[in-house]
Amino acid sequence: MAGRLFGVGVGPGDPELVTVKAARLIGEADVVAFHCARHGRSIARAIAGPYLRDGRIEEQLVYPVTTETTDHPGGYQGALEDFYADCAARLAAHLDAGRTVVVLSEGDPLFYGSYMHLHKRLAPHYPAEVVPGVTSLSAASAAAGRPLVEREETLTVLPGTLPGEELAERLRTADAAAVLKLGRTFPKVRQAFEDAGRLGDGWYVERAATDRQRVLPLAAVDPADVPYMSLALLTSPAERSFAAPPPARPEGTGGVWVVGLGPAGRPWLTPEAQDVLASATDLVGYGPYLDRVPPNPRQRRHGSGNRVEADRARLALELARDGARVAVVSSGDPGVFAMATAVLEAAAGDEFADVPVQVVPGLTAAQAVAARAGAPLGHDFCVLSLSDILKPWDVVERRLAAAAEADLVLALYNPSSSRRRHQLPAARDLLLKHRSPETPVVVGRDVGGPEESVTVTTLGELDPERVDMRCLLIVGSSATRVTGQGVVYTPRRYP
Repeated sequence: MAGRLFGVGVGPGDPELVTVKAARLIGEADVVAFHCARHGRSIARAIAGPYLRDGRIEEQLVYPVTTETTDHPGGYQGALEDFYADCAARLAAHLDAGRTVVVLSEGDPLFYGSYMHLHKRLAPHYPAEVVPGVTSLSAASAAAGRPLVEREETLTVLPGTLPGEELAERLRTADAAAVLKLGRTFPKVRQAFEDAGRLGDGWYVERAATDRQRVLPLAAVDPADVPYMSLALLTSPAERSFAAPPPARPEGTGGVWVVGLGPAGRPWLTPEAQDVLASATDLVGYGPYLDRVPPNPRQRRHGSGNRVEADRARLALELARDGARVAVVSSGDPGVFAMATAVLEAAAGDEFADVPVQVVPGLTAAQAVAARAGAPLGHDFCVLSLSDILKPWDVVERRLAAAAEADLVLALYNPSSSRRRHQLPAARDLLLKHRSPETPVVVGRDVGGPEESVTVTTLGELDPERVDMRCLLIVGSSATRVTGQGVVYTPRRYP
């Protein structure tokens, strides 16, 4: 079978600007071909050097003529046509033998690259692929640190070999332009910029992306010291006419965003929450929840313990009042047994009346556990916290009894902790007065986290000793069902 031909752009000079694909193909190639003048040195070969493997075949394609005269009957163009035909035949012999051939090209193979002459001759007959590379134009713009074009502007690319009058006319009407192929053409190009009235706007970049790189105003360049590997730039008019002030935080941008992180992990974080976290100047939250947000040295982090919600809320509002963009983080949804209420309570007084507060919703633990189990919340349901830290236990009991008597599915938050061991057994016993012992119960622990487990049991067999603060329970209604595969669901139609 015939081999494959690759025209591979190796960029403007820095081996680190070679693309991952180009580096791989160079390393895998049976044959590596490159153009050079009679001195034998090749810029493309030097760039690709770090990626070449031992044992490859190298084909040195030596130009018969560069800037000197030739006695070829067809002149300069005729000599090059014969040269490209000969090179194509040499590479075709390798392709016929089934070898993979990579032809190196500085910059991009199809942007003033010699490879294109081989591609036109070989691609119709062999499998061929062009791997683009960073152009000298892109490298020069980056080296100068000046945008080429923006919005509706147009970019004109010109070879320095054009007649001076044509260069001047095109530069006169161009938004932005790049003139390549300098060297001996530089005096003419510089004069064209001057004739077009654009010399003061021009920049000169020499050997971009190499250790010999130079960047100068075009008017300051000595014509006697300009190599071929250089170009002249006329950058974006918008860039030339606008000097941006130093970045500063605009007045009035302070505020508090109470952000739901979801039950665990970035995949369950909403795009809105990600955007708020990325744009915040300060992050406030319970330490373990704050640890779930990747650190950024640009942001200040204010972690605290689990039982100082009011202090956290006040700190966030004070920071925002001073102009900070504050993200207060909560697990799950901030409006469900979390920080949103604490922040809004603190903001209700006159002291923080001018501080805007927004709540950014998150995926709740109840939703996450339900999704893992199936659809136990498919009909009416009730959400309750079994914690009696902020409300008396008799209130919890009355609400549990009312929800159980109403035959609602229950999602039970804070079912147990190291210091609260009696609530869950008491809740189970109370529910058994209204529900069958066969009522399905889902116990979700650390859902979305590394220790995730989801257990389907029954109300009669529920073991409170296996439940801790990292769990959420879903207790089914009389209509909740468990399939043979262990999937739990509550029908949308009630009997």
